[in-house]
Amino acid sequence: MIISKQNRKTIYTSLFSQGVLVAPKNFEVQHPELEVPNLQVVKAMQSLTSKGMVKTQFSWQYYYYSLTDEGISYLREYLALPEEIVPATLRRPARPQRGPGGGAGGAPGAYRAPRGEGGADRGEYRRRTEGGDKKDQAPSGEYRPRFAGVGRGAPRAE
Repeated sequence: MIISKQNRKTIYTSLFSQGVLVAPKNFEVQHPELEVPNLQVVKAMQSLTSKGMVKTQFSWQYYYYSLTDEGISYLREYLALPEEIVPATLRRPARPQRGPGGGAGGAPGAYRAPRGEGGADRGEYRRRTEGGDKKDQAPSGEYRPRFAGVGRGAPRAE
């Protein structure tokens, strides 16, 4: 399909800036976000999919397109963009600035359960008992477990 250069550039710019593109499977209307006929958006993405530049997912009458690494390099070259510009899906979210005093303690005014000195009360959770090894607690060598369950695999009643 012949797509004007202006429309193709609009589609590619939107795809590169966001990293993803969504298009309804209605070929008779304008694209909801772009000022381009939806048929041209779908056909341009179909072309990029066949070249391996875009992955396509179809669900509930919507096409979901996401850029691959090859697609990023191709669009960067096509749109003449520098290497520093990356799609929004590859940008890491900015971490919120933390105040001085480290991260321990949580939000001011937040309840924190009291602990003993140095976390000494945590010893109650340990299962270790004094005066014994695990080998002392194990059954003797003559122990043979007997499984007399019911149902499949149970011994037959004679």
